[in-house]
Amino acid sequence: MAELKPALIGLGKLIRKSGSLPVLKHIKVERTAEGWITLTATDLDAFATVRLEQPAPDEPFTILVPHEALARTVKTCAKNDNILVAPGANDTGYIQYGLGTQLAEIEFESLPVAEFPEAPYINAAPIPLPEMLRTSIRQAFECSSTDPSRLILNGVCLDVSNAKAHYVVGTDGRHLFSSNSFSLPLKNSLIIPNHPFLEWSVFNADGEWQLRLGMPEKDKLATLQITSRRWHFVSHPREGNYPNWRQVVPANDSAGTTVEVDAQKLDAVLQTIKRMPCHDPVNATIGIANTAGKFHLLGKSTGTADWTRVPIDDAKCKGKEATVFLNRELLSKALGFGLTHIDLIDAKSPLRFSNGGRQMIVMPVRADASPAAASPAPSPAPAPEAEQPNPPPPPAEQPKEEPTMPEDNTTGAKRTPETKESKPALDTALAQLEVVRGDFRNAIAGLNKLGELLRQSQRETKASGKEIESVRQTLRSLQSVRI
Repeated sequence: MAELKPALIGLGKLIRKSGSLPVLKHIKVERTAEGWITLTATDLDAFATVRLEQPAPDEPFTILVPHEALARTVKTCAKNDNILVAPGANDTGYIQYGLGTQLAEIEFESLPVAEFPEAPYINAAPIPLPEMLRTSIRQAFECSSTDPSRLILNGVCLDVSNAKAHYVVGTDGRHLFSSNSFSLPLKNSLIIPNHPFLEWSVFNADGEWQLRLGMPEKDKLATLQITSRRWHFVSHPREGNYPNWRQVVPANDSAGTTVEVDAQKLDAVLQTIKRMPCHDPVNATIGIANTAGKFHLLGKSTGTADWTRVPIDDAKCKGKEATVFLNRELLSKALGFGLTHIDLIDAKSPLRFSNGGRQMIVMPVRADASPAAASPAPSPAPAPEAEQPNPPPPPAEQPKEEPTMPEDNTTGAKRTPETKESKPALDTALAQLEVVRGDFRNAIAGLNKLGELLRQSQRETKASGKEIESVRQTLRSLQSVRI
């Protein structure tokens, strides 16, 4: 049980609870010729396999066990208990476990092993992913998007386009994380999908990761495999062009104000951020300011209330006075990552949080949720653009409520007609060609996935046909019986 309980938690991240094929709700339990016991789960897009520590020498054996029945049994067992999984009669199986001084059994319907999808096999040299890189990948996952309409951002990009500086990148359009200081033997950039299993803490703590890449074959997608000491995870990388994320990264010399937060006092600063009043729950607005060389946090309970200014003694400011508003959850995330150096440009430009080769770019928000409810910022901090009582500018120049990162390699942080005027027609046409090409790649990836599902459906239909034919033969044999 000490091994099986956490294993089922990890495998459960691939189990579809409803609206899926029955076989996808099962765990494949296998004993190899060497006696090693492995458990595998799949959601068709990905496979996860765990090898248990203790071998059980015996004949090779495979059985499909319902995840729900196995998980329910495990919950009632003590840490030092053992269970037995074995086949029964007439396509059934049973789970046997200790109950006081007796043995109890739970019978279940066991599907044919042939119905369980086969995991892709990748025969490639492993690429080690050391702890520092693994930490950066996990943090990039936390910054990646979960919006199904922006599928290309639903993952972490290992960007090797610059041979001198490889990066791990993740973004959801509102904030972006990147990290370098490593080098990978990859020819092309790779987008790892943000599967819940890869963010699971037990998998992240299970020793060094190794990455293997499988080349695409006829009618099959490219594959990737990430292995730890006991776990194997197999999936498909995201297809398409990752956005040109460097466009939104401020230049190194653009910051007019810098803030350095004491790394030893981060817990106290994070606690203060949590306790700051919030008048805008949608954007979770909080202000940070350099006023007379002192770092302040700004918050208020209602849109018409005065700003509460809390000085933070555990931070040092340099440069000109500035006030910037941002989402407090992103502020806490950046500081929680240990990114204690903050660069401020102005109220409408991205903020940069950094530490060594890691950085997070965060887009600012309005000081108030509605321009009509805006109120001047406290003196002597300069008023943000959203609070100035000027007439509304033309629509093309209006600041957005939530500025976003670019969606593709051809757009910047802001979409304005100026791009068309500043670029020759040929450059614009070539850029549009890249966008169309990326869309076609995404469409092809979707068709390949649909093909895999259709082939799976065909296998199920054949299996059902065999079962029907078996029933017919049984009926014929019964009809020939004479009493």
